[in-house]
Amino acid sequence: MKNIPRIFIDKEINQGQIVPIDKALSHYLTNVMRTKNCLCFNSGIEFHAMLTQDGRNLIIGEKTNHTDPSGDITLFFAPIKKLDDMLNMATQMGVACFQPVITERTVAHHVNWERMQKIVIEASEQSNRNSIPKIYPPVKFSELDLKNICFADERFAYGKEHTDIPSGIKSVFIGPEGGFSDAEFAAFDRASSYGISLGKTILRAEVAAVVAIGKITK
Repeated sequence: MKNIPRIFIDKEINQGQIVPIDKALSHYLTNVMRTKNCLCFNSGIEFHAMLTQDGRNLIIGEKTNHTDPSGDITLFFAPIKKLDDMLNMATQMGVACFQPVITERTVAHHVNWERMQKIVIEASEQSNRNSIPKIYPPVKFSELDLKNICFADERFAYGKEHTDIPSGIKSVFIGPEGGFSDAEFAAFDRASSYGISLGKTILRAEVAAVVAIGKITK
């Protein structure tokens, strides 16, 4: 519903429930949005809600008919400097899960994951999702099973022949700012992973993520 604030509630919610909220959220609804009405969501379900007179609680109303537009794509990625932009845009694209991967050329090793969680929550609220994407703990590249995964293959920009990506592939891997290493490309090739072309130009990692997600969700 247009112009009605959407709020993620980090627990199971049901009609008739009274949910305590903090002062920041109460201030946002009352003084910024100037309303006592909002939409609350979690686990794919959205409810009407109303702020109590004292501003301390939300009263959960009826369930809406809004269907969760979130998809089922998992984005594997090497943490980058502009990770907040990547996660924000990928959340808007409907990504279900984020899997950070430490590659040979990963430079952003000290990520504030609590802040990243807040970013995906805000992006979910803004983009009309009824669910929040999961962010898994980082893993090393060597620990991954690379089968049934497609990856942004910059080698296509230099003349590598295209291969068809089977339908049903739900995982896409974006490399770091410096790209995948030769050893990592070799690992993809041994596993018969599916390279995906993002065009003849070399894209920034955060832009590459959006383009790649768009290609496998068609």
